[in-house]
Amino acid sequence: MASGQTSATQTDIVARLERLPITRRLTMIRVVIGSATFFDAYTVLAIAFAMPQLVSEWHLTPGEVGLILSSGYLGQLFGSVFFGSLAEKIGRMPTLFITIVLFVSMDLACLFSWGAWSMIAFRFLQGIGTGGEVPVASAYINEFVGARRRGRFFLLYEVIFPVGLMFAGIAGFFLVPAFGWKAMFIVGLVPAILTIPLRWIMPESPRWLASVGRGEKADAVVSMLEREAVKAGHTLAEPVARPLPAAEAKSDWRDLFRGIYRRRTFMIWGLWVSVYVVNNGLITWLPTLYKEVFNVPLQTSLAYGWVTSGVGVVASVLCALLIDRVGRKRWYSVAFVAATVPLVVLGALGAVSAVQVVLFASIAYAILQTISFSLYLYSAELYPTRLRAIGTGFGSAWLRAGSSAGPLLVAWIMDGFGIGWVFIAFAGIALLGGLVTIFFAIETKGRVLEELAP
Repeated sequence: MASGQTSATQTDIVARLERLPITRRLTMIRVVIGSATFFDAYTVLAIAFAMPQLVSEWHLTPGEVGLILSSGYLGQLFGSVFFGSLAEKIGRMPTLFITIVLFVSMDLACLFSWGAWSMIAFRFLQGIGTGGEVPVASAYINEFVGARRRGRFFLLYEVIFPVGLMFAGIAGFFLVPAFGWKAMFIVGLVPAILTIPLRWIMPESPRWLASVGRGEKADAVVSMLEREAVKAGHTLAEPVARPLPAAEAKSDWRDLFRGIYRRRTFMIWGLWVSVYVVNNGLITWLPTLYKEVFNVPLQTSLAYGWVTSGVGVVASVLCALLIDRVGRKRWYSVAFVAATVPLVVLGALGAVSAVQVVLFASIAYAILQTISFSLYLYSAELYPTRLRAIGTGFGSAWLRAGSSAGPLLVAWIMDGFGIGWVFIAFAGIALLGGLVTIFFAIETKGRVLEELAP
């Protein structure tokens, strides 16, 4: 198909998508993709709640604990970049299928770990799959919804990620003391397998199809959505065609560092690193800290970890409902700065009791969770269709880098300076994220994707 024909097809597809209501089909897409993301999140955090028992069973050193917790995130770094690029070439749905098969199979492999280094290896390979699933899923869901509904619709999907984290805490609280650490991986295995056949009934992204010149297939997907909307009683307005800049059908990762996208790319990388160094440093280490530093009983330490995950879910739901009104830039600026307060207080108090840590760390985590879970929305809004999956993948690679660095940073600071300085360091990192947002972020609320990113 010629370049001019591709542009015309994209203009038509975008205009028709922008005026579609939220139908049963779109809700089903959100639920199915959300189910995979739920177990992705569960898999990411399951190791944190298995860790207190593994420390005793395998006689792990703090360094080995840090490596086990970080290895999955290191694998996610590679997976997010590789699968983000693959999704631009072969499509969103085939790539998602590959990622879920990979992280489910490695969940099974973790059951047969016999020591620190085998767990590190399996968690690294599992991370490659989990690292690819979320950024590609985020690009996929963003591409179905119009500008006015995009923030709330997407974040009500994305809130399933912190729910998955919270579920890991609940499972850890009830299962690990009674059945051992392997129960965490068994629970994550069976439901995740059930999501694999559901991938076959999902349509490909019409925006991606149009962007690579497959206009007829894009038209078929949008026509199906239109018929279902009319059948459900909705009256569709006439499509309003907006002139869209001609875009190359072929994606090129180097475009992330050209023109308007260079500043956006470095800005979003800064946000990913800042929020995930702090939040994953907190959430993955807290159960072990409670048990090893404060000598809290195993079940109580797991319950404290669940409390932190739970308040993160509540904060995420509030963010999902309000961010389309408040705006991305304003929300992130305030949240980063606000999170420094409980972290500084905790550091100043010296973090001398488990109750102090539960209270102040949970407040900071909840505030920052509103940023960490919604950055997939913001990342996808910054790039055009031809770069959306790879741009989100490259950005979330820094999520993985930050997540990997967080547990190692906690171990290093605790060994050298004491637990209080961990929270002072985290406060400084959160403040840095706020400054990056204030000076470099752009506002995206209520704007069509193709207008934001030509």
